[in-house]
Amino acid sequence: MTANEFLNQLRHDEIVAAIGAAEMGTSGEIRVFVSRKEIEDALIAAQCEFERLGMRKTKHRNGVLIYVAPRTRKFAVVGDAGIHAHCGNDFWRQVADEMSALFREGEFTAGIVHGVRRAGELLGKHFSHERDDRNELSDEVAHD
Repeated sequence: MTANEFLNQLRHDEIVAAIGAAEMGTSGEIRVFVSRKEIEDALIAAQCEFERLGMRKTKHRNGVLIYVAPRTRKFAVVGDAGIHAHCGNDFWRQVADEMSALFREGEFTAGIVHGVRRAGELLGKHFSHERDDRNELSDEVAHD
């Protein structure tokens, strides 16, 4: 599947709504990025995109990025230092396994939405929504 085909079949509004809902209960930030590039290592590519998107600049260092590269059938879920300190690698691996199961069934939007919800649950446990909280990062699905 090409990246354009992948992007065209995603239900963007559903993903954006899931991000908005997940962020209502937390000061954390969630982004989704779809790459058209062929990549070797999804984790390294996700970390580079995390930096490029300015996700380390959040107030509490609690951003989460779901990075998908459909051309190479790879993806990664990464969190900034603030949230990673609370969950470690095991949580991200579990979320990735759950998303993989949905992706294998061709349920790409459902897989991404599931990852967004799980990230939101974790963020909500450790970073409650603050009265003066503002949306620091776009909720739109980004791509290159």
